[in-house]
Amino acid sequence: MVWSAISTRNETPAISRGGWLDALRFIVASMIILHHFQAAGPVPLAEGLHPVFERGGFLLTNFFLIDSGYVLMRVYGPAVGRGAMSPADFFLKRLLRVYPAHLIMGLSLVALVLLSAVAGVAPRNPEWFAWDQLPAQLTLTQAFGIHGGLGWNAPSWSVSALLGCYVLFPYILIGLKRLGPWSALLAVVGLYLIANAATQAWLGFPVYQMPMKFGFFRALPLFILGMGLAVFTDRVWIAPRLARIVGISAAVGLAVVQAFDKNALISLTFISLIILAAGAIPVLKPSKLIERASVVSFSMFITNDVVRIAWFGVANLLIARYALSVPVQWSLWGGGVLAAFVFAFAFHSAIDQPVQRAIKTWMSRRRQGWRPVEVGAVVSQQG
Repeated sequence: MVWSAISTRNETPAISRGGWLDALRFIVASMIILHHFQAAGPVPLAEGLHPVFERGGFLLTNFFLIDSGYVLMRVYGPAVGRGAMSPADFFLKRLLRVYPAHLIMGLSLVALVLLSAVAGVAPRNPEWFAWDQLPAQLTLTQAFGIHGGLGWNAPSWSVSALLGCYVLFPYILIGLKRLGPWSALLAVVGLYLIANAATQAWLGFPVYQMPMKFGFFRALPLFILGMGLAVFTDRVWIAPRLARIVGISAAVGLAVVQAFDKNALISLTFISLIILAAGAIPVLKPSKLIERASVVSFSMFITNDVVRIAWFGVANLLIARYALSVPVQWSLWGGGVLAAFVFAFAFHSAIDQPVQRAIKTWMSRRRQGWRPVEVGAVVSQQG
């Protein structure tokens, strides 16, 4: 019987690196790159292969937002819940995790546009580089009704939206912790359905189609959904075999429904089941390769659109000047996708990781009132 494989008495597995959750983060980051690059080929993949390459953006964003709430709840929920980490410290930690990389890539894109202008090369779509859009994007305020955020490194709207979720995280946590696992699960699912129905009734579109300018209101119900899934996983033991069956079935189900149409709510259900199942499977043999790939996933997300703009800015000039054949154009397209992966790994190793090490050292000293910190202690805290 299925219910014999679910229990509130057994100890649930702790969240660990190098397992299915990490693998999913890398897979989704890879698919985000493919989604952003799909329209840059000689024929858009959405036209030449399947529309899912175009509409998949909303699916991947949904996964990203739900997974963020899930992982943060399981990693930081205990410390924030018992007061070992204050709401201010939690927000500062998350802000410093995402903002330096975002700012570096945003300023790099500005430099690229300025250098191109000096060289006399105008962008093919200048409307995507309007200067009045830039301030909100560089300050990550574009998802809160502030003018800006279209063009430039546009995918960063979801990072902007998550900052608002980080502010509310400690207070949402308090409410969810007061509920039982099943009640918490029903509450977060109900909240999303209410938010979806409200935007449909008042604005004429579902919550997942909320304009980027109001991205926070799109992200919050999904982030809370992820937090609720984490509460359930923390308190309800699911047999690993059942979790694998559920995860594989949900992945197949997601592929099947997307083969026909967007099927947003059904797809969202499958995404939630995939995350829930991945978190319920204990990591018995952690993979260092999967762990590293997962750690690089944020760099993949924050850098890929800038790489796309730079790569195809050059590629399109070459195609126009030399009338390159379609096979050569596809080779350039494949090279661009590969460049996005290579650049992300290089950015992570050479820039993001050193910056984060410096930030962790600074935060360690800040917690200790700027007293000298021994090297061994710093290394231990970074691990």
